[in-house]
Amino acid sequence: MNNQNEFKPYVPASKITPEITVTSIIMGIILAVVFGAANAYLGLRVGMTVSASIPAAVIAMGVIRVIMRKNSILESNVVQTIGSAGESLAAGAIFTIPALFLWAAEGKMDKPGIISITLIALLGGLLGVFFMVPLRNALIVKEHGVLPYPEGTACAEVLLAGEEGGANASTVFAGMGFAALFKFIIDGLKLVAGEVSLSFKKGYTGEIGTQIYPAVMSVGYICGPRISSYMFAGGVLSWMVIIPMITLFGANITLYPGTAPISEMFANGGASAIWGSYVRYIGAGALAAGGIISLIKSLPLIVKTFAGAMKSISGAKGAGNERTAQDISMKVVIAVIAILTVLVWLVPAIPVTLIGAVIVVVFGFFFATVSSRMVGLVGSSNNPVSGMAIATLLIATLILKLTGSTGIVGMTSAIAIGSIICIVAAISGDTSQDLKTGYLLGATPKKQQIGEIIGVVAAAFAIGGTLYLLDSAWGFGSEELAAPQATLMKMIIEGVMDGNLPWALVFVGVFIAVVVEVVGIPVLPFAIGVYLPVQLNACIMVGGLIRLVVDKKKYKDEATKTAVTNDGILFCSGMIAGEGIVGIVLALLAVFGVDTLLDLSAKFGIPAAFSQIGSLVLFAIIIFTVLKFSLLKKRSK
Repeated sequence: MNNQNEFKPYVPASKITPEITVTSIIMGIILAVVFGAANAYLGLRVGMTVSASIPAAVIAMGVIRVIMRKNSILESNVVQTIGSAGESLAAGAIFTIPALFLWAAEGKMDKPGIISITLIALLGGLLGVFFMVPLRNALIVKEHGVLPYPEGTACAEVLLAGEEGGANASTVFAGMGFAALFKFIIDGLKLVAGEVSLSFKKGYTGEIGTQIYPAVMSVGYICGPRISSYMFAGGVLSWMVIIPMITLFGANITLYPGTAPISEMFANGGASAIWGSYVRYIGAGALAAGGIISLIKSLPLIVKTFAGAMKSISGAKGAGNERTAQDISMKVVIAVIAILTVLVWLVPAIPVTLIGAVIVVVFGFFFATVSSRMVGLVGSSNNPVSGMAIATLLIATLILKLTGSTGIVGMTSAIAIGSIICIVAAISGDTSQDLKTGYLLGATPKKQQIGEIIGVVAAAFAIGGTLYLLDSAWGFGSEELAAPQATLMKMIIEGVMDGNLPWALVFVGVFIAVVVEVVGIPVLPFAIGVYLPVQLNACIMVGGLIRLVVDKKKYKDEATKTAVTNDGILFCSGMIAGEGIVGIVLALLAVFGVDTLLDLSAKFGIPAAFSQIGSLVLFAIIIFTVLKFSLLKKRSK
């Protein structure tokens, strides 16, 4: 095992170079807000978010090194540190907070205020950063060579390959531009339909199809063919097996939670009506079981991780005098955590009692430790944040119910606790990846930690407005914004508090998840596929197939293959950001009622058949652009 003295970073500890500058702060804040909003939009649509560290690093290198002609790798590192915090905070927030909007839509409470959302996000994000500070020496330094931190190491490699920064940055910006154009054509001008479907109406009542959105397809490319196929398989099970069985056996029966005969529901709303009334509960059961299964499987590692981290902290000496060993003062860390805990309890805008604040601190520090270690081993994409949130919500809701905090008051308190814990886990995982990048490059930990704080503050102030805007435009739980995790969290809390869930459907989903786990398929992506519309899963599958073509092609050497794959990932990351930005703009137009002025389909009466053909043509163009900027890209020898 290596230690601090044996490892030599790229920038020596004795060398002082610019890190936190006006340029890095401004660029980082912009990227934190942009990638935070884009990931919020993406996560609410498809239930998954993507890491913003590498795209942020590439953009930083392109601007600072190529445009500004500055040779400052640590300054670029601070940009990606601040920028990636926005994505992580958004990921934690959208998994839980939209549940409050769903209750408001049902008339159970008023909508949460923007100040309330901002404070929940801010306190959760800051706790995530400060919980990670004492863990840095234990996990990043002492475990160097043991914990690979895949995203953090990859980000360091991207920054070290600074000579290609300009070309790589142009790939990200190209993705943003193309996706913005495609999104505007589909959902702005509405020249083509955003979805192509084939429905079976008589006898067999399945439905299959695909969306044509660039961001959704990009998720498939980034996740790869395996994860994409698991999601698609879950969608096929729901829409080609379960829905036809319900319509076949249900016929003229009215079955709870539906309010009309199944045949009538299908006649009026098609397969989507059956999905909304029945299948989403099955999917929710599968998702909840998947989260808990992933947590149980990780329990030995969780216990070992927590014990090892505590041992390392207790046996660790204070920070050294070297620049690369300087953390935020431990006295400051303890004082800030104490203040944040009191604020969680006493701030009126946050519906958390003293018991809730204690739960936040205990579970928050535990899951911050687990999250930081697990992303080091298996990467951020495999971090069971949803499982941690589900476990927290179950325990918190039970404790609140036993202590007399019931009804909507208890439910809002539970979701606030779950939101803070979810954000803590997401931010602590992101912070540890960023600190690993800084450790390899020779950054000053204290300055990176300050950068994380800046990113959290910027993203927290943006997330409330973003959620309000998206809810006002389309509403959470709608076809445009399914908000799968938040809907799941809402159902879990209601199930514990009121016991009014259709438990038979939920348990069907639970045992589907168990079967899937037994046969060795990763249960969470499959469960997400069961929960989400098959058209969305199919679009993700297309992205996975493109990645499969790229991976299977024979290249002259491994370096070329890596370059092609990475260019595709950067282009797709740009497409996610580009579509997210235009999605936010279109939501703004919808709120002000001017979106109809752009609707050429309604204005000129474009036939549905033409719109469907146009969709397939545009989808082919989107696929070609991904191949053009990866597999078909001209490369210098």
